[in-house]
Parts: sequence; C-alpha cells; structure tokens
Amino acid sequence: MSIDSQSGSELSAEALAELVKLSTPKHVAIIMDGNGRWAQAQGKPRVMGHKAGVKMVRRAVSTAREMGIGSLTLFAFSSENWRRPDKEVTLLMELFFTVLQREIKLLHKNGVRLNIIGDVSRFSQRLQKQIAAAEAKTIDNSSMTLNIAANYGGRWDIMQAAQILAKKVESGEMNSSQFTEQALNAHLSMQNQPEVDLMIRTGGDYRISNFILWQAAYAELVFTDTLWPDFDECAFKQAVATFASRQRRFGLTGCQIESLKKTT
Repeated sequence: MSIDSQSGSELSAEALAELVKLSTPKHVAIIMDGNGRWAQAQGKPRVMGHKAGVKMVRRAVSTAREMGIGSLTLFAFSSENWRRPDKEVTLLMELFFTVLQREIKLLHKNGVRLNIIGDVSRFSQRLQKQIAAAEAKTIDNSSMTLNIAANYGGRWDIMQAAQILAKKVESGEMNSSQFTEQALNAHLSMQNQPEVDLMIRTGGDYRISNFILWQAAYAELVFTDTLWPDFDECAFKQAVATFASRQRRFGLTGCQIESLKKTT
C-alpha cells in the first residue's frame, strides 16, 4: 500500500499496523533522579530519599501494569554511581538486597517478570545469588517485564555485545559481513523486548546519562522537574499522555503519518 503517491514509499500491511499502534508505549524507561535532593530538602539523610524512592518504584510498577505497558525499565544504579561516597554506595547495595527480598513475592503474585540488566559481577556474592533467585522465580511471568538497570551503562551494553561478536569472528563461528545491527542487537540487554518508546527523567536534569543508548534510539524524551519520590501515578500518566500527543515519524513525513492513520 502506498503511503503517499508522491513519495514513492511503500510499507507492508504489517508495518502500517505497527505504526498506528505506536500511540501507546510498549516500553517505558525511567531515570529515577532526585532521591538525595528530596531528602536534603526535608533535612533528612540521603538514604531516606532512596527509601522513599523504593516506595515510588512499587507505585510505578502498579501504574504501568494498569496502563498495559509491557516493559518498564528503571535506572537504579549506573556504572558511574560507584563514584559516590562509600557509605552511600554500601547503603544502596543493602537497600537493593532488602528490596529484592521484600518485593519479589509481590511481583510474582502480580505476574511480573524481574530482569536485572547490567554487570552484576561487581556485586557481592550474596547479592548476585539473590538476583539470580529472584529472576528464576519470576521467569515464566508474562503480565509485564520489569527491568532494573543495576551497575549499568549504555556504552558498556554496546561494548559487551560487540566483544561477543568479535570473539565469534575470531573463532570463525561467523564472518565479518555477518556483524550487522541485527546481530549486535541480539546480544544487547533486553534483546527480546520492544525498543524503548518513552524515556522519562525526573529531577530536573536534561540528559540521558549513558542509559540504554541503543534501545532508546527513537524514544520520545520527557523531562520533569518532579523529584522521583514525588513522581506519583498522576505524574506518570501525564508523561504517557505527553508521549501520546506527539507524532512519531521514524523518517517519514508528517503528511505520510497522517495518511497512514486515515487509511488503516
């Protein structure tokens, strides 16, 4: 079916249907920023902000499930966060362990699959075992996938995938011509999930901080001054409404997209 008789561009019926469906985000990623500042504004230790942020994670998961979002990815701990004061890092690791123990039953009850993305090898053996057990417990759940990015960096993600393919080329398992975008994508984190449609950053900063660089190549970006512990259900839905109000063109013209909506 022709999109625009003057453009010469054609898409399959499947591609047309996919474009129309893009008004609803299948995959939302959130940079949860502002926990420490939230606590400091209230005269509390920074760790209290992180604990308040955990409560908002539970609410965000519930809201995402309610809206029918299939994948939710949360930036919990970046590879750069190791530069923070040792005491804060230690508290974050303990909080991560405690939350896994406490929340996994609720996630499992609600059919949510937990998937930890990032280089977990730097974590303690105790935490690594807890992560593996939590993922195994929820592996067959299908109502939603919750990706927690821990010791994660977008550049690391791309590099580790490239290294896997490079080793395959060296061993003769594949040749260099097979080193394609599709091959690289197959070795990235979340390779079996939809690409990110909407990326939200709370806390007032306007950058993506080395977060899922490949998977968010065409994501709509929403930045809000709201600090993460205050990012409630209403704020989440407002961000999704902002996404829905935008026109995603994927290289096409606005006229072509409007034509698609009228003809499908």
